[in-house]
Amino acid sequence: MSGPAVHPVQVEAPPMTEAPPPRVRMKDIQGMAGTTGGLFLRLCQFVFAAVSLCVMASTFDFPVFTAFCYLVAAVGLQSLWSLSLAILDAYAILVRRNFRNHAVVRLFAVGDGITSTLTFAAACASAGITVLMGNDFENCDINNCKRFMSATAMAFLSWFAATPSFLLNFWSLASQ
Repeated sequence: MSGPAVHPVQVEAPPMTEAPPPRVRMKDIQGMAGTTGGLFLRLCQFVFAAVSLCVMASTFDFPVFTAFCYLVAAVGLQSLWSLSLAILDAYAILVRRNFRNHAVVRLFAVGDGITSTLTFAAACASAGITVLMGNDFENCDINNCKRFMSATAMAFLSWFAATPSFLLNFWSLASQ
């Protein structure tokens, strides 16, 4: 058994010989919020979603199909979200700041996840309707199948550009 030990009380703290190591922060990977790659992805998302929205809205019979109405709503939301975050990315690049705030990164990750999921679901539903009209009913001459197909393709391209943004923001959120 060990007995109690008496240790002298120091009045002053011993001088620090080394400075504590600096905190290591994750490097900005191109494609994350506040980088030029992120701005490029946001602009691609916006352009593809806006083209899909304009092509679909230029047809007269898209409200007949619920999937096309859903596509218009989803790419409309995607274009607004992408444009607003592209403006924030451009501002962050101009003032040479990055988005390190936990709440902001969480908002970006959740927003990207919701908008990319909605865009993908709407593009899949619209692709199913265009295949149904073109292959099964064989009445593409009557409808605007080519416009519907191009709007659906643009929605898929918007989703392809939104997915890396979501994954990188989610990774940034998880690494904080």
